[in-house]
Amino acid sequence: MLEMRPDCEHCGTDLPADRPGAHICSFECTFCLDCAKGPLAGSCPNCSGELRPRPIRATALLARAPASTERKYKANA
Repeated sequence: MLEMRPDCEHCGTDLPADRPGAHICSFECTFCLDCAKGPLAGSCPNCSGELRPRPIRATALLARAPASTERKYKANA
């Protein structure tokens, strides 16, 4: 099951699991659409993998299968 990380690792933007807009690589590194298409040019800066749209998790399923709350963005990193 996907972790559904809550933020963009590049800029810190919130990325709710039940909304579109997140892009991930095969290791689930997570980025917002603006960063994925802009400065990252579709490539994960951690593994060089392709960034693809992350599927959404239906709001009704989040109670049973919650998204991760661990934020990966590190300011000034």
